[in-house]
Amino acid sequence: MKTTGIVYTKQHLHHKTGSHHPESGSRLRAIMNALRKQKLFSKREYCLISPEIAPTEDLELVHSREHIKLVKQVCENGGGLLDLGDTVASDGTFMAAKYAAGSAKRAVDEVLKGRLRNAFALTRPPGHHAGPTYAMGFCVFNNVSVAASYLATKGLRRILILDIDAHHGNGTQEIFYDTGNVLYISLHEDPHEFPGVGFEDEVGRDDGLGYTINIPFPLRTGDDAYLKAMHEIVIPVTREFAPQFILLSVGYDGYFRDPVGRLNLSFQIYPLIFRKMLDLASATCEDKLVAVLEGGYCVPRLGKLVLSTILTMAGSSLQRTVDSRPVDLAAEKRAEKIVERVKKVQSKFWKVLKA
Repeated sequence: MKTTGIVYTKQHLHHKTGSHHPESGSRLRAIMNALRKQKLFSKREYCLISPEIAPTEDLELVHSREHIKLVKQVCENGGGLLDLGDTVASDGTFMAAKYAAGSAKRAVDEVLKGRLRNAFALTRPPGHHAGPTYAMGFCVFNNVSVAASYLATKGLRRILILDIDAHHGNGTQEIFYDTGNVLYISLHEDPHEFPGVGFEDEVGRDDGLGYTINIPFPLRTGDDAYLKAMHEIVIPVTREFAPQFILLSVGYDGYFRDPVGRLNLSFQIYPLIFRKMLDLASATCEDKLVAVLEGGYCVPRLGKLVLSTILTMAGSSLQRTVDSRPVDLAAEKRAEKIVERVKKVQSKFWKVLKA
């Protein structure tokens, strides 16, 4: 019986961001505590896997040598800001970030070789804002992009990255904007304030034309619009694309209680999205699916949020959790219009979206 792998190392905790930074080690501690409380690692359906450090040549699949050297130098000098905002480095960040990229690579390698049914890489620092030449938005190296690029070196030519972090993965988009080998679909909040890209008219370039799909939702968008986007865009386009491997860039900061994200998603939407993507993986690529952790900063709930999706990956479920959250009907109506607009834009590239 194949199992669900959970890739984790305490090395991620050596990335220090300060006592008031939302992206702190308490996030992973909360997740691991929830998994242990559920006694996951004593069950045959799950296995805990230690990653290896990503070698420089793996990082260079997506990042410039200058960026890698800069991160190393800042960390060797005791740390500091890696961008003009809030991407903090400490003396342990360079190694933690190499382990994060290595975690994503190890997860896809185990699934690709058939040793695991699927896997979740619990990475830190997160990655999807990191571009070829820069760190950004708490992200140092782009972990999911390293994993996708590694798969490409193994001969895969149709890789799907679905990004459900509250914020657009600008780095991931930039890295794959010119290629048709990676289909990047992102569901995210209005990107005007941050990161400034991720609008529906950004659709790829050259060989990548049509292989970037952005669904930018109004602030306070909730479950109904996300499900509409899944049913009317993500699922049909994925079936047409027929990926050989599915990567999920997973942020839980769309959860309505999150202090950083500004969406209105319930607890239940995350395992539901996972279930739909697992079904797609079964239908298109022999179950080959790996999730990579991005954001999610509501620490009191983060452990259970991640637990619910890992249980879903193994065919189980968590006892139903009901959240009382106000629904913004005006935001939902605007979000429905966004979905229709994206379908119109993308109908130039995908037969299933043609009217």
